[in-house]
Amino acid sequence: MIVEKLARELQIKPAQVNAVIQLLDEGASVPFIARYRKEQTQGLDDTQLRQFEQQLVYLRQLEQRRQTIIDAVEQQGKLSTSLRQQLLAVTTKNELEELYLPYKNQRRTRAQLAREAGLEGLLDVLLRVSAQNTAQTPQHLAQQYISQHLDPKSGFSDPEKALEGAAAILHSRLSEHPTLTAALRNLLWRDAVLEVRVIKSKADNGAKFRDYFDYHEQIRRIPSHRALAILRGSNEGILRLKLVLAATDDRPERQIQQALELPTRGPYAAWVQIQKTLGWQKKLQPQLQKSLINQLREQAETEAIRVFGINLKQLLLAAPAGQKATLALDPGFRNGVKVAVVDATGKYVDQAIIYPHPPQQRWNEALSTLKQLCLKHSVALISIGNGTASRETEQLATELRTDPDLTSLVQVMVSEAGASIYSASELAAQEFPNLDVSIRGAVSIARRLQDPLSELVKIDPKAIGVGQYQHDVNQLHLAEHLKTIVEDCVNAVGVDLNTASAILLQYVSGITPVLAANIVTYRDQQGPFSSRSALKKVARLGPKAFEQAAGFLRIAKAPNPLDSSAVHPEAYPLVEAISARQKRSIVSLIGDTLALRNLNPGDYADAQFGIPTIKDILNELEKPGRDPRPEFISVCFAEGVNKLSDLQTDMKLQGVVTNVTNFGAFVDIGVHQDGLVHISQLANRFIQDPHEVVKPGDLVRVRVLEIDPGRKRIALTIKDY
Repeated sequence: MIVEKLARELQIKPAQVNAVIQLLDEGASVPFIARYRKEQTQGLDDTQLRQFEQQLVYLRQLEQRRQTIIDAVEQQGKLSTSLRQQLLAVTTKNELEELYLPYKNQRRTRAQLAREAGLEGLLDVLLRVSAQNTAQTPQHLAQQYISQHLDPKSGFSDPEKALEGAAAILHSRLSEHPTLTAALRNLLWRDAVLEVRVIKSKADNGAKFRDYFDYHEQIRRIPSHRALAILRGSNEGILRLKLVLAATDDRPERQIQQALELPTRGPYAAWVQIQKTLGWQKKLQPQLQKSLINQLREQAETEAIRVFGINLKQLLLAAPAGQKATLALDPGFRNGVKVAVVDATGKYVDQAIIYPHPPQQRWNEALSTLKQLCLKHSVALISIGNGTASRETEQLATELRTDPDLTSLVQVMVSEAGASIYSASELAAQEFPNLDVSIRGAVSIARRLQDPLSELVKIDPKAIGVGQYQHDVNQLHLAEHLKTIVEDCVNAVGVDLNTASAILLQYVSGITPVLAANIVTYRDQQGPFSSRSALKKVARLGPKAFEQAAGFLRIAKAPNPLDSSAVHPEAYPLVEAISARQKRSIVSLIGDTLALRNLNPGDYADAQFGIPTIKDILNELEKPGRDPRPEFISVCFAEGVNKLSDLQTDMKLQGVVTNVTNFGAFVDIGVHQDGLVHISQLANRFIQDPHEVVKPGDLVRVRVLEIDPGRKRIALTIKDY
């Protein structure tokens, strides 16, 4: 059943589904399967495999929960054929729980108490078209029923109370009717409008939600970012939500009438019709509203998590500035600018604190200190955090570069999001036990310019600042998804086995945190690894972990040149066979584009290695260990534009994309407040997703459309360019 669902939903063959399930169940990671098991999966890429893995987990959990519910309802003796079919047919956890809701062990409801008192019989009489009874009103009938059938101590000895009990049973039947609730649920999702109103007494405190003070939209059409904003306003008690159909839409009551076969004539029809309406308005509609708002939340969260993952991936795979000595400036006013210097390998070597800005204003002294540090450590890059006083500090760096001895310096503004969290973390304390927290943050700012991936993996992805309503979504699902994004990025780039930190190593396919620590311990005790095969000597690193990890670990300048490539050790004999047939050494083959492209992959295919894998190997030999990340380019902010008040409408500026959402892209233009390029201003054509044209880290040219100082909002466009 799961195989068929996966094949249908992902539009792949059942054979591919079975192959991937087998590989995953055997402990293979997605990066490993995507790169080294293409023959089995028939070429599924890492994105498809991640989607497959997530859906497989969901479907297995769904089936497990489905069976648990079926067993529970069956034990209650309430599992009808119709209900079983309903339970087997639903495709989401939310729908499954909705069907199970009436059968959960809950507090005793008024309907249950009424049933226990024997009022089900009274309701049955009320629902007859031609009641065989002389009582002409529901009240008279109830009085007669009480005297004939009810215990005086039942709590329903009064006719009105008895009718209330019968009504509660009817309302319960409405909400427990699986076919009816499913039909009404679909109707509301398709046609209902979510009305949003501000709670008047909260209007002043909820100004940030004023776009939704009087708002309505079909619930199924509400985009994720808008849904999360509305739901946040509701959670904070600012907004009131109501799901409504048009006033003239009588379909719900007609469907209830038909499903329960309620009488429209007879002595008690008027009472029944009133209770039908009340049951819909007071019981079933609120129940379905809650369910559908939960569905809206789930869909919005899923989309927000997806967008966060895309942004994080693009940020992690941003262009590295490379192995160059770097001086970092962590800007500040009163407490000074923290300075840290790292060498070309990222090792901390020096520090200082300078006070160029008010109130101290020791500008020349700061320039002198920075010059000394740059010359002493042969600094090539200046990394400036983009926080408070960043533009003023950038001016300091610009003046520093006018010095005849320092004209080759390159200065770059980098996001310092998460640097303060890292600097106060246990990991930073272990890495720099003798450094002040503020200097640790500066070191992080330097390293994230040299190699964003290696540094950003040390920070909780949620602290990096590229999410969309990230605190409003399911935190467990968010953390799990972001972890897979980091794993995919680390394995796509590859890791230097002899320089990688334990935190970086633990994201490598097959490497657990314990194994990562063991690798670092072995390296510290035995010296650098000279070959991939030496990994097998690491404590607790068995054959399976070696198989999963080896292809993603690199050893620079290794005796075996394949150890610095993405060629997996299991394929070394194949490369040796190619080398022997060509009568050339492996070293001479590597990088010989013409010779490698003239080889026919089919000539070397066998039962173990198919053409897709052989093509990958030949491509890797052509450019071994190539980095998939783009070339590094720096941004230059406009001089004299340092704060919001410096901006003017129609001003043209250069900026860097900091975050991409479903409604547009945020751009840092150097004024301590990112501007928004709405999706409609991103291109001269219609686009459905801003990620089609921009990603975090992109350098863009923008024009200022509008400035709202009160709300600190800047509207930008890139359409002119």
